[in-house]
Amino acid sequence: MEIPVDKIDGIAIAAVPVDELDASNAGEFKRDMGPLLQANTRLVLDLSRLHFVDSSGLGAMLSCLRQLSAKSGDLKLCGLSKQVRGLFELVRMHRIFDIYGTKEEAAHAFGH
Repeated sequence: MEIPVDKIDGIAIAAVPVDELDASNAGEFKRDMGPLLQANTRLVLDLSRLHFVDSSGLGAMLSCLRQLSAKSGDLKLCGLSKQVRGLFELVRMHRIFDIYGTKEEAAHAFGH
């Protein structure tokens, strides 16, 4: 899975390139996020294309957060659709992740 990466003020913005993040592609997502997690400590995950996520997808995002946290980094999320935001709230993931409306807001939240 090709994960496009942008930079805003030196913060890496990775766009999840699929409509659904589930058991069928969560492993591939984690694998392809590996180099990004190695190269950055501050990362924003842009979920604006994502319309569905299951427990495997949530687990993959948590894994990314854990890897960054282990090296004093952080992961912020942006662009959640109504459905994805609803799921995050249902399983209380909105208490674990910092969630922003836009990638610019998320990047600026890291401060400088």
